[in-house]
Amino acid sequence: MKHSSLSFCAAAWLSLAFMLAPVLGSTTAAWADMNVAVTAAEAGDYAKAFREASPLAEAGDPAAQAFMATLYENGLGVTRDQDMAIRWYEQAAGRGHAGAMVALALMLVDGRAGKKDLQKAQQLLTDAANAGYAPAQHNLALLYAGAAGFEQDWQKSAEWFRKAAEQGLPDAQYNLGVLYAEGRGVPKDMVQAGSWMAKAASQGLADAALDYGIMVFRGEGVQKDEKIGAQWLLVAARAGNVVAQNRMAHLYMAGRGVEQDSVEAAKWNMLAREGGRVDQELDDMISKLSGDQRAEAELRVRSFKARQLARELPPVMPASGPGG
Repeated sequence: MKHSSLSFCAAAWLSLAFMLAPVLGSTTAAWADMNVAVTAAEAGDYAKAFREASPLAEAGDPAAQAFMATLYENGLGVTRDQDMAIRWYEQAAGRGHAGAMVALALMLVDGRAGKKDLQKAQQLLTDAANAGYAPAQHNLALLYAGAAGFEQDWQKSAEWFRKAAEQGLPDAQYNLGVLYAEGRGVPKDMVQAGSWMAKAASQGLADAALDYGIMVFRGEGVQKDEKIGAQWLLVAARAGNVVAQNRMAHLYMAGRGVEQDSVEAAKWNMLAREGGRVDQELDDMISKLSGDQRAEAELRVRSFKARQLARELPPVMPASGPGG
């Protein structure tokens, strides 16, 4: 089984989780004041968010400083300014804001802070990880896995993935499952691999749903059940994973785990092909379908895309009548 590659994940900028990131050595935060800025940002009023957060940041509040940094970094409510973003991240990190430490570390990893500095990034991530901040633990694990050219230490990588996974971070749960499946930093154990991937899949992580579905389909570390395995693959396919879409096309064509349906097979093959997953075997089989069957498959593709688009659109606000 080929697993997805490991990659860095940023903290959830402008989210409540980011603003509530722990501040090392402090038990207080100007949360009541920052709540106005965060609420404005979540409503899309970034100019108001900037106005509310700015005086708090100038007064030295680390959460407000981290917030200002994200506004400058993303050009929200203010002209995008990487130097100002770095300035505020550094001030917030200097005051122990774990989210700012992760943000600054990632900028040092990819060079957006002016130059790459993996040692400084490691120190920032370690400090934030030791404070119990799960995104820091996960990204530190990725560094020890050799990301960005950092010296690999699979045992430390597994230790930090486990700490983040035990806090419920789905990417860490998935990556810990991959380490168990491959025997890196931990003894190879497909039962443990299946357990952690199931946790990540249950949280909607498409890569985890794909790999867990394959494990269930094959009976690797878990009880073999082609029907349930196909259901997990379908979860990943519906989330847009092109590998899962390709697998579902094969399953529908063969009638394994699902009822045989050549039109549904054609639909998933068309979607996978659009995503860059070309399969000549499937193309040859689908070319033998009738014109009506191919037209029905194309209709199902359009319907699938329409449902995906509807899920991505913001909710329609109810219209206000006269007087409110």
